[in-house]
Amino acid sequence: MQSPARTLAIETASEACSVALFDGTRLVAHDHRVLGRGHAEALVPMIGALPERGQAERICVSLGPGSFTGVRIGIATARALGFAWGSEVLGYPTLALVAVRAWQPDPGPVTVCMNGGHGEWFVQNFDNDKSTGGVRSLTPEAATQADVHQVIVGNRARDLAALLGDDRLALDLLPDARHVRLLHESRLTDRLSPIYGRAPDATPQASARNPIP
Repeated sequence: MQSPARTLAIETASEACSVALFDGTRLVAHDHRVLGRGHAEALVPMIGALPERGQAERICVSLGPGSFTGVRIGIATARALGFAWGSEVLGYPTLALVAVRAWQPDPGPVTVCMNGGHGEWFVQNFDNDKSTGGVRSLTPEAATQADVHQVIVGNRARDLAALLGDDRLALDLLPDARHVRLLHESRLTDRLSPIYGRAPDATPQASARNPIP
């Protein structure tokens, strides 16, 4: 992410809840907590504890896929703060945020594997933070038949690597708002529709059916 704007980042799509405040690309402050549940109660106080109560010219919020409830809480909070502050509000794909952490300092292809609920995993391939295929919600068995890179990241990475039974590198990573600054500007969108990644729990809007590249 390359921008001179003061930016608040919000990440609520997984069991982790995190916020970060940037001045340009410089991290001013952040808070990252693995809650499991309770994002709705924790998020606003976490933002309020940031310098200047987190107020920023721009807000970046996770669009998922991930926890339906978590994603909606994050987007609703970002919209409300954007309205109150007159700030620009942009969304980003959660799996891209996980992917971009994995190639520091050397870029390379990675497979992101995250918990998708109902016993399935969200699986998506990336080259740096740019997807090279759509998000798939797969059973663990089906995930072993998918095209999986040598490096796997995410909170189900070790499980997938164990099922594959080979020498792939697995990194147990959760999305963290402080890494939003690593995302390329092209990963950000003003379409704040959740990326669900699977059905039938919710019916996505037309603009959310196609994952952001």
